[in-house]
Amino acid sequence: MLGIVLKRYEKIAFYKFFFIYFFSVASLIFIAGFLYFTQMKNQYLTSEGYSMIEYARDIKMGSSLERYKEEYNYKIEKVFFNIFNIDNFLHIKKEFIKYIPFRKDGIYLKLIKSTKSFDNKVKVLKYKIYITQLLLLILFGFISYILAQNAIKPLQDSISTLDKFIKDLIHDLNTPITAIKLNMKLLEKESYFKNNKALIRVNKGVHSISELHENLTILLQEETFQIDKVNVFNIVDEVVTMHKMLYPNINFIFEDFTLIVKTNSKALKQILQNIISNACRYNRKDGFVKIYIKGSSLYIQDSGKGIDNPEKIFERLFSGENSSGIGLDIVKRLAFELKINIDVKSSSSGTIFILEFT
Repeated sequence: MLGIVLKRYEKIAFYKFFFIYFFSVASLIFIAGFLYFTQMKNQYLTSEGYSMIEYARDIKMGSSLERYKEEYNYKIEKVFFNIFNIDNFLHIKKEFIKYIPFRKDGIYLKLIKSTKSFDNKVKVLKYKIYITQLLLLILFGFISYILAQNAIKPLQDSISTLDKFIKDLIHDLNTPITAIKLNMKLLEKESYFKNNKALIRVNKGVHSISELHENLTILLQEETFQIDKVNVFNIVDEVVTMHKMLYPNINFIFEDFTLIVKTNSKALKQILQNIISNACRYNRKDGFVKIYIKGSSLYIQDSGKGIDNPEKIFERLFSGENSSGIGLDIVKRLAFELKINIDVKSSSSGTIFILEFT
């Protein structure tokens, strides 16, 4: 997968699988490490207790104490216990303390041992566990990567097959659509067909099919998602110039502005073309389309009647009085891939599309 450019939805699928698997395994590694550390630490403490009992035995038997070095010490004290527990073992600051009966008159051996060797063992244990966990995380990180790569491969293959089919279909449709558009222009030049209602309806249908063809072409082109620095004003100016010819009764309001963003010029042009086309198509008579910026956001405002369900307009099957779903569904897909956040605000006085560039 290294060197292969993934589409955004493929990246999301890949990272979701990778992180879910990796963090699940990492959690088990950390839990196992903690449990192992706790078990070994308890074993070390038990070993310290046994060593102090041996120390007490050698004291009572008068054996040599040289092997205990400076870590051990003892005192003979008279101590009162309500109930004496032979397993008593205290860890106070830097010392282990244990009491062993010495004589029957309440005299006890107070055994004292430095925790230095114990602390060193625990330190080494922690170090070994950390190194082991790190190596395991690296290993399972690599395994997670391979599994995630294999997990999304069927998705990529299916989408690739579907994309190839649609690309072939679009290519085959290009010739008849072009032929129909050329013949429509020829018919429009004939006086007999001027203002013919049937011809106008056919022309609108051809225009809709042509828009759909262009939308799908842009959506499926590989270069559509190649990112570069783009001057948004230049694209807005190009799209508005085209729509001024198509909708001479619409008043376009926009001034020169500077907004440089990292995106794809073709995809952004298609997004703006779909939004502005809807703004013109569903506008009031002699209405306006106003385009301006605030910060890193582009605003497209129209004077139409508004949209009843603005939260649904990006759904593919939605088709309302003032919007068509498939064009805006493609807008949503393109914006998603380019990481452009789109918000819609609508009222009876018009609709505002807000494109926030991240």
